[in-house]
This record gives sequence, C-alpha cells and structure tokens, in this order.
Amino acid sequence: MSFASSRLAQVKPSASAWVSQAAKEAKARGEDVIDLGLGEPDFDTPDHIKEAAHQAALRGETKYPPTNGTLAMRQAVVDKFKRENALNYALDEVIVSNGAKQVLFNAFMATLEPGDEVLLCAPYFGQYKDIVLILGGVPVPLECPAEAGFLLTPDQLRDAITPKTRWLLLNQPSNPSGAVYSDAEITALGDVLVDHERVLVLSDEIYEHILFDGRVFRSFAALCPGLKDRTLTVNGVSKAYAMTGWRIGYGAGHKDLIAAMTKVQSQISSGACSIAQAAAAAALNGPQDNVLGFCRAFEARRDLVVARVAQIPGLTLDAPGGAFYGLIGCAGLIGAKTPLGETLANDTDVTAYLLNAAGVAAVPGSAYDLSPFFRISTATSEEILNDAMDRIARAVSDLKGLTL
Repeated sequence: MSFASSRLAQVKPSASAWVSQAAKEAKARGEDVIDLGLGEPDFDTPDHIKEAAHQAALRGETKYPPTNGTLAMRQAVVDKFKRENALNYALDEVIVSNGAKQVLFNAFMATLEPGDEVLLCAPYFGQYKDIVLILGGVPVPLECPAEAGFLLTPDQLRDAITPKTRWLLLNQPSNPSGAVYSDAEITALGDVLVDHERVLVLSDEIYEHILFDGRVFRSFAALCPGLKDRTLTVNGVSKAYAMTGWRIGYGAGHKDLIAAMTKVQSQISSGACSIAQAAAAAALNGPQDNVLGFCRAFEARRDLVVARVAQIPGLTLDAPGGAFYGLIGCAGLIGAKTPLGETLANDTDVTAYLLNAAGVAAVPGSAYDLSPFFRISTATSEEILNDAMDRIARAVSDLKGLTL
C-alpha cells in the first residue's frame, strides 16, 4: 500500500540532510566521521539575540502572531532593506516565514500553474528543484560550469526563456559554488528580462553577508530597479547570524505577490514563531559585529581549504567569492580504482569512498545538477577542516590510476 501521492515520485530527500544523517548514524556505530555535509555555522547565536527572545517571552509575546509577521519584525525587515540594500518596501510588501525555504514555497505555490517553467542556475540548492516539482512546475536547469565561474550568462538566459517561463531563480553568493555576480553581470541579466513581462525573479540573498576579498553585496532589485515589482527578494537570519534553528526567513516584493503568498502561508503554518521573530528583529536591528567576525572566520576557512585542495592530485577548487562551501572538482578521480578494486564511476562513488575510506561526509555534485564535483561545508573549525583535508588527501593517495 502506498501513502505518497504521485507528485512526490520525482522528489528526493535533501542531499545534504541525507549525508548528515548518514554521518550521524556512522558516528552512532562508533565510527570516526567528520560531517561536512550540512551548511550550518558552528558559531552560537549571539547573546543579545537570545536575550531578546527571552525578554519577548517574559513580556507575554507567546500568542498567535500575524500570518505575515509581527509588526516589529516586518519593520525590522523594511529598515534592513533600506539601510543595507538601498531598497524601499512598505510593510505590506514584506512576509516573514518559517525559514527562507518556506518563502520560496509560498511564492511558487502562489504563482505557478501546471507546466510553468522555473529557470535554475546549475549548480543550485537542491530543494529549489524539488519545491517546483511538488507544486506542478517544470524545473529547467541551466548548466553554469566552473569554466564560466558557475555564473549564468545573458545569452543562456535569453535562449532559455519560453512562453512557459514563470521564474528565474538566482542565488548569490551561491550554495553550493560560492559564486558571486558582479554588478555588470547582474544588470546584463536584467536587460534580458525587461521585455519578458511574464517572467518573475526570485533573488535568494541568504548568504549576502558572507562575502570575501572585499566584495560588496548589491541586491538584484537595487541593480535592476525597473524589475523591482517583478522581483521577490528572499533572505533570512539563519546563515549570517548563526540562527539556523530559529527558523526565520523573510521576503519582500510587490504587495499583490506578498498578499498571495500570505494566503498560502495562512493555510500551511500561519505565522512564524513569535519568540523567534523577536530574536530575528533584534538580529537585524542590533549590532553587526558578530556578523563581521563570522565572515572573517569563514574567509580564513575558505583560504585554508583552497590551499589544501591545491595540494591534492585530481582535485580542483577555485576560491569561492562567498558563502561557506567548497564545490570541489573531482574529474581527476573518475575512473580511478580504490584499494578494494572498485572503480569510481561518478561523484556519488567519490563521496561514498570518502565516507567509507576517510570518514569524511560530503555531498555529491549530482545533487546540484552539476558533476563531477562534491561539496563540503567550511562552516566548521580550522582544526576540523585540516583533519578532514588530511583524511581526503590520504584517501586520494590510495587510489590507483588517477586521471591527471
């Protein structure tokens, strides 16, 4: 007897969550495993944010919140966009949800008709595709190879748009590649979209504060003001403020789109946790010293991993411009044989070998629709990263027949 609907047949569990769960199970068996699968900062939530939640609870802010977000949280979002992104939104142009993923789900459920296409820049966060599939849309991956900096080009975008195209989904800095667009590259994409009035833009900016090498973040809607009414800007507090468990994301866009998304959310979860919203408002409104400190640590970790990968035959990694991942090329390992005589036929085999032989959990590039790569999270200590890279180096050195 099957309980799952047909729409779930094409949907796969989160690859990073699956890898992390496999690592936890291996640890439970007593195995020595380093989990680099899940993208979660190892830092604790700053104290002033936790205290804001405490005080909100003491004040009795424990009742049902408004579906679209508390007034204080929506005002904090409005102020944040104006202060940091030069974007002006009204309170009715903002929604607060249970994480940024729910903002995406709300938007696609509110707008997609069966067969509508959503353009995805591969490699991309795997749940983008699955959410589109669940809601009856058609994900259209556009391959953005390492040679192009993992970036979508205007010509690719122009060629991909059809009468069924409904959304272009951009994520920068990117999970999993860390790719960052220049201002000129963003405006060039915007120029393509000007004449396609049916196409909306979802700009996932969850990693905006994790930028390296002196880069300055600019929102899509700020760089392409003529497309602001067709753009949903998505963000959240999970990554920048080490608040993954608080589950607060937010979006800003045209009031009619936000109203439709609020209608969807009212039937799924209602408003996000009132106490978590108080904490998130404190994060946005409060001191940003921790955010800067986190970013400096992530940059140092990136530098460490890039340097270590450069010393391992068969692996490649150009320095990511942001986020906290390394999307490591492993083409040089494909076709090699393990000490047990097994052939590594693809990046899934590579990650299985690294888990079994090195005790390092990583996510195969196939989960992001671009192979052969594997993704590691660099959101952990330099000590752990050095240990992981030592293990990977030893495992690679044990392979036979590397393609170099």
